[in-house]
Amino acid sequence: MTSARPEHEYDPLTDPLPQGSHESPWFRSDNPAPEASAPVQEPASGPVYPPGPMGAPEPVAAPQEWYEPVPPPYQQDWYPAHEPMPEPMSGPVTTADPSATAPIPAPAPIPAPISEPISVAEPTAAGDSTADPASTRAMPAVVVPPATGGRAERRKAAKGKGRAAPAPAAAPATAPDGRRLTRAEARRAAKARKDSPAVIASRVLGEAFITLGVVMLLFVTYQLWWTNVRAHQEAGSATKKITQDWADGRKPGTFAPGQGFAIMHIPKLDIVAPVAQGTSKAKVLDKGMIGHYDEGGLKTAMPSDPTGNFAVAAHRNTHGEPFRYINRLKAGDKVVVETQEAYYTYEITSELPQTPPSNVSVLKPIPVGSGFTKPGRYLTLTTCTPEFTSTYRLIVWGKMVDDRPRSKGKPDALVG
Repeated sequence: MTSARPEHEYDPLTDPLPQGSHESPWFRSDNPAPEASAPVQEPASGPVYPPGPMGAPEPVAAPQEWYEPVPPPYQQDWYPAHEPMPEPMSGPVTTADPSATAPIPAPAPIPAPISEPISVAEPTAAGDSTADPASTRAMPAVVVPPATGGRAERRKAAKGKGRAAPAPAAAPATAPDGRRLTRAEARRAAKARKDSPAVIASRVLGEAFITLGVVMLLFVTYQLWWTNVRAHQEAGSATKKITQDWADGRKPGTFAPGQGFAIMHIPKLDIVAPVAQGTSKAKVLDKGMIGHYDEGGLKTAMPSDPTGNFAVAAHRNTHGEPFRYINRLKAGDKVVVETQEAYYTYEITSELPQTPPSNVSVLKPIPVGSGFTKPGRYLTLTTCTPEFTSTYRLIVWGKMVDDRPRSKGKPDALVG
């Protein structure tokens, strides 16, 4: 039976824990409180089995292990004297065996950087299972230290991870049977791989030929294209200057070498080119102009002279090539020479396809081989032949058929 609790008895639910008390408040609520007058019984030395809710005894720890006093520091930290104690447990309390509790594992130690050499086996033939363990060789391990330092150093280290690794060193030379070559054998193999003097000479000769071919191609382009461009520009400028002098009323006189004084028209070939004094290549012919023979023993007549042979020369190829197609002129075709005072019209009569450069008789007042037999006013056109060479000369002759002052207008050959 449960007796009434005396007024002076300690109530664990409402009364605070007395200072210095070592009694534990953890007891079952269904246990009867001891009488105030009854002496406190010492707990038995054996195990205590409080009644459980199911009527079966449950194993509990010994009293001295179960009601262990709480040290004062923890009592003050956990359960202050001015706060109520927690509700007692309504059921039996079992205490696990401390020896059965699994200990907390200690943190694993951080592995130290690898500094020992790694054994790498030498490569063996495929399918060879008799590799000798002693044939392994030690290779130093490559340890990449972690990035240290500030943020900038870590960023640089992160960027360096994406870069390509350096190329591995070349493997030692091996023989066809798989064995490593000796030093003498390696030297002989390296020497055999070198090019022979004949191969080097042929390579140098081939490069020289290629360079020469490129230079020749550039030279041909310059001769056949660029010289014509420049000559046409200079001839056009000379024609404009001649016409400007005529418009200014400049009187003709003795013309200096290279000075333009007339304009030649060949309607059939669609040629309009200035005529300058002399046959100098640098001053006249290479500038796309037609040169008048008037130097030394090759002095010829002017168109205004009453008799004589007006002989001129020009390039057939390159440098404007004004006389390139004079071989197409036929008997009866017209050639007009325009000067400051008049228009002189010549009619083509004959041609000499080929003659040596030394044959200057074609430039005489009565040209040899032209068919003319008496003095008159003649025209002689000379140029090189065959094309792109200067081995021979091509000669075309004509005779004057019209002498018209500029005041009477252009001749019919130009009007048509």
